[in-house]
Amino acid sequence: MNNIKTQIETLMYENASDFEIAKLLKRDIKTYYKTLDETFSKNNGKDFLLKHTRKIDTLIKLVYQVAMRSMFGTYMPMKSTLPITLLALGSYGREQLCVYSDIDLMIVYKEVEGYNTKEMIEKILLILWDAGLKLGHRVHEVGELFEVSQTDITIKTSMIESRFIEGSSQLWHQTQNELHRIRKDNQETFIEAKIEEMKSLHKKYPMSMEPNLKEGVGGFRNANLVYWIGNILYTVPRIRDLDSSIVSDKEYKEFRTALDFLFKVRSALHLATGKKEDRLRLELIPTVATYLGYQDNQKKHIQFARKVISCLKTIKLHTTIWISKLSSCCDDINMLRPQNHYDSYFELLEQLSIASSEQFPVHPTFLKALNCSFRTPNVEERVYPLMKRIFQTEHSHLILETLLDTRLLGYTIPYLKSIINLPQFDGYHQHAVGVHTIKCIEALENIKDTRVKSIYDNLDEQERLFIKLIVLIHDAGKGRKRPHAEVGTVLFKSLAKKFRLNEKEIKIGKNLILYHTLMSTTAQREDLYSEQTILKFSAHFPTQRELNFIYILTYADMNGVGTPIYNDFNSRLINTLYRQSCLVIYNVTLVKETTKRIKKEKQLKLIEEFQSLPKTLQKKTLKITSDMFFIKNTPQRIINIVQKAQHLKNYEFIISNSNSLTIEILREDNLDLSFLLHKLSHLEIVQMDIYKLFSGIKYFRIDFSETINKDEELYLEKIINSSLEKKHLLSLTKPNIDKKNIYIDCNHSKEHAIMTLNCPNQRGVLSYLIKIFDRLQIDIGSAKIHTKMNRVNDLFLIEKNGNFCNNTKKIIKELTES
Repeated sequence: MNNIKTQIETLMYENASDFEIAKLLKRDIKTYYKTLDETFSKNNGKDFLLKHTRKIDTLIKLVYQVAMRSMFGTYMPMKSTLPITLLALGSYGREQLCVYSDIDLMIVYKEVEGYNTKEMIEKILLILWDAGLKLGHRVHEVGELFEVSQTDITIKTSMIESRFIEGSSQLWHQTQNELHRIRKDNQETFIEAKIEEMKSLHKKYPMSMEPNLKEGVGGFRNANLVYWIGNILYTVPRIRDLDSSIVSDKEYKEFRTALDFLFKVRSALHLATGKKEDRLRLELIPTVATYLGYQDNQKKHIQFARKVISCLKTIKLHTTIWISKLSSCCDDINMLRPQNHYDSYFELLEQLSIASSEQFPVHPTFLKALNCSFRTPNVEERVYPLMKRIFQTEHSHLILETLLDTRLLGYTIPYLKSIINLPQFDGYHQHAVGVHTIKCIEALENIKDTRVKSIYDNLDEQERLFIKLIVLIHDAGKGRKRPHAEVGTVLFKSLAKKFRLNEKEIKIGKNLILYHTLMSTTAQREDLYSEQTILKFSAHFPTQRELNFIYILTYADMNGVGTPIYNDFNSRLINTLYRQSCLVIYNVTLVKETTKRIKKEKQLKLIEEFQSLPKTLQKKTLKITSDMFFIKNTPQRIINIVQKAQHLKNYEFIISNSNSLTIEILREDNLDLSFLLHKLSHLEIVQMDIYKLFSGIKYFRIDFSETINKDEELYLEKIINSSLEKKHLLSLTKPNIDKKNIYIDCNHSKEHAIMTLNCPNQRGVLSYLIKIFDRLQIDIGSAKIHTKMNRVNDLFLIEKNGNFCNNTKKIIKELTES
């Protein structure tokens, strides 16, 4: 800085123009701004704002000197006699000027003949603009300050923050007298207006995963409001100078630590973006965290974001209490106040449990009492019956919010301790996990969807407590290495015992938490008119009671996200899934079968070889409609089959002839199965499976009770090739089957009919039946053919395309009549 002063002195000695001097200042300012990153990192942002403010002060003082020399040359008057004074306003006045914030300057003058004050002011401003400073300025005659302050509350606010930089000290004393007059004028109206202004800003910028550090909840505006009110009432220059009955040393120390950290965050935010930026957007967190010395990994990013949220809540808590003491903003007689200022934590919790919803938000004195209350190191067991009483009210979210605001929610319910202030970087949730949880409880207690509300209203008291505990714990497992839903089931089991839930409730609760996102993801990503989709979902919630619970839980969870996720469109999708599932759960056989399939799918997903398959093939595999394909085959065998199907060119077959003969066929187009079975009718079929896979490919496996000679294998290959290459005209012997041995159900499910054949084993019976199916263009989705003790037990799952159910009488007639 001494160097720039010397250079300016040289230029002034050489009678350089104001513009030349301004250019030199501009180069110096550019050089200075380039060093800010390094300056910030050297001391981790400590005192960064103060140092930056002082730098700008020095520049403005230099400009003032240049203007003085330019105006008066060697006949400069003394500064105190020239009726001009330069004052810093806003964050600049509070010595909290951030890097790219506007430099708010007020120039006060007194009109005195012969001083050319206006020309001097113009010169000062021109040099500052030419130097490239981002200036916000006001120019007022000292006598008009009071009148101007009454025109706008923002102007009055900025004026009371005035700080002397340079100029006439005599005029500064006169200005201070006017400022004192401004402070004393209409104090109550000013305070009320500033409080209402802050409330409006908080509605606009609620505490979220992308907080507005300046005007959002717990931001600098909270702190500034305490300063403004204190300055207006007591003319204190700093919050710490307020009486200890208002701001205790302990409170101020905690508050100031949080505020200083947020100052650093805001400075880093400006440096990271290269502009004025007050919103800590998700994509900026890694860069800003690095500026503050955090390592560049997700764990450290979470720690950083968690601290930001914690600091915002600390500032919100203390400023709420202090503003209440400084003003009459919380004189509502309905607000809950502590019965005794020395009440213990448990006594205060009891008062919360019996308070009505009209008593919330609680009075700041209650917040202070809670914050300062005596409590044991760990929560006492007697708290849980009290919490049960709280959860049985329909405004428990207000009590939980009070505990969260006083940083006691994690203490009261230790199962939530790890998620308090835990950020969520998924771009979906707008709140930290703790806030999200309370928002979910609030949604549950204020259901707007009439379809969901009618279900909730029909729950008894115990069921309402049960679903509230589920909502409370559904995300409590977040922040761990294991999937949060799995951790949540463990936490719920432990909490449920505290609330004396029975084993059946615990089992259902664990299942609801484990699959708490399934309804929303299924409704929004899957085909809701696919029977397989509905069955797979319903298999997780196989009773009407469980379906009701997951529907309510999904509603609460989606409404707690913070954005209009649960809109009219999504609510219809979820309701469609719910209604479809209500119909399916009564088909117990299908649901049980799907449950078995889901277990096999889980095993499959854990195998490394399956995980290494292309994602498209994994999806195709899991969408195969046949449950029996999954139930009957091992995970490894499933992988082998789908891999072959993925690379299939028309067809492929494998003949195994060791202990017994097995034929496996994969085909994309034609297979004359009737012909193949007819040619092999001299062999006894023990079992045959048919599965429709994907992309029009079917898999056939036929197991025989015996082997064939080696010299017959070549003949078998010819038969298989022939069956794959063309259709054959066959003259088949009609089997002898009794009508009672045939069972057909066209209402088996929405998409499939079934046909079972249970009769004495006859040569060619299967070939004959398949021939009928081929002629009527009946598509077999899957088949299970089994022969034991000379009886066949065949089951066919048939797609309902009209060809089967419209021809059942014809099929039975052809199979049974001579």
